[in-house]
Amino acid sequence: MPTPPEPGRPEPSDDETLSQRRQLVGLAYRLLGSVAEAEDAVQETYSRWYALSPQQRDAIDNHDAWLTTVTGRVCLNLLGSARARRETYVGEWIPEPLPGQTRWVSGRPGAAVVDPADRVTLDESVHLAFMVVLESMTPAERVAFILHDVFCHTFAEVAEIVGRTPAACRQLASSARRRVRASRSPGTAARSPASAAQRAGVVREFKQAWEAKDIDALVGLLDPAATAVADGGGRAITFPRPIEGGERIAAAWIEIARRKPDSMTFLERTVNGQPGVVAQQDGAVVTVFAFDVSGDRIQHIWVVRNPEKLRHWTVGRDAVP
Repeated sequence: MPTPPEPGRPEPSDDETLSQRRQLVGLAYRLLGSVAEAEDAVQETYSRWYALSPQQRDAIDNHDAWLTTVTGRVCLNLLGSARARRETYVGEWIPEPLPGQTRWVSGRPGAAVVDPADRVTLDESVHLAFMVVLESMTPAERVAFILHDVFCHTFAEVAEIVGRTPAACRQLASSARRRVRASRSPGTAARSPASAAQRAGVVREFKQAWEAKDIDALVGLLDPAATAVADGGGRAITFPRPIEGGERIAAAWIEIARRKPDSMTFLERTVNGQPGVVAQQDGAVVTVFAFDVSGDRIQHIWVVRNPEKLRHWTVGRDAVP
């Protein structure tokens, strides 16, 4: 938690402090894809805030804007080093999954937004499918896109964080949007969007077929061009390369079911705001399965087994906004 202000200075209420911190961690998570790194970035922001003299703080007209700007700059710097670290990461790197019902922080009312067809809502911006696309962006694209298209900051405000002109930031966000559109497969575009109930139903049927070792049912629930990616980080056993094709994925999942220890159970859980499944063993979550569902078929499965990325699945830990 941030250091309290000096005696005699007005202190924000606990609710205000918590809300402000949650919004900053939520922003940092979308920029970094890691809860631990997001929390570190926000702690660094507050450290810089309390390193200012009382006179310097009093001279800042908008404290929230200052904190957001500094958090954005800290994350931008971290993104550069994170990309270098992930080049040496063991196996595939998947953003850290979030547990439970995520509480959202609203965008800025009245702020200019992009075409509604391209607009990403705040809750959509934390879906794992979206977080994976963010990993394909340059650090500057990611910061410009998240701050403008998701958190509704103006390009003039984004420019102060990225260190480029507003026009350049507009181009960065536009390039990021093209990456998002390109990530949608042609087959997905032809399908009607699945409702929350439909997505939950497909995932539930997949779990039931998996537990029953019904390979035909699994194949029927998977898109023929589906992909499955696993992240063990060198700390947990998993398949080393992405699996492509519904039939191959179904066969792999049947093998997982056959090797499942008797002490392991599969449970329906919310993963990054979407229906998912977790594997629990001896009371601890050891694997998180996230799904991208379009229509009545599963397009992508992400499997996270790296224990470092599952710390927030411990009972009692809060999800990131």
